[in-house]
Amino acid sequence: MLKLQWASVILFAGLVAACNQAKSPDQVAVDTDKAQQSADKEATRAVNSASGDLNSAANKVDDDLVAFDNDAARDAYKVAVAQADGDRKVALAKCEAQAGDAQKTCKDQAEADYKTAKVNAKAAAAALKQ
Repeated sequence: MLKLQWASVILFAGLVAACNQAKSPDQVAVDTDKAQQSADKEATRAVNSASGDLNSAANKVDDDLVAFDNDAARDAYKVAVAQADGDRKVALAKCEAQAGDAQKTCKDQAEADYKTAKVNAKAAAAALKQ
């Protein structure tokens, strides 16, 4: 049993000593070349993966910007129409001070201005939409 233990110790010591042996310059060059190729492949995979992730994120940002622009256009239209509606109400109230044909002409003008404002608001909103 003692001989077996000594044999194991000697074998282990030999293996440990062999681990720290210097390799030949040719073997080092081969190993270095393999390591460089492996590192290059890994870097290329990482770059491709990052590029894909960035493209995906950019597409999401683009979609969000389009949605934002469309929402802004819709809201700008609503605001412009509300302003035009208020202007029409004020103009119609002022028309009440007139009588007969003058009042009718005043009201017609207020309605025409309102329609024009709505058309302009719609055109402005369409220009903002994507």
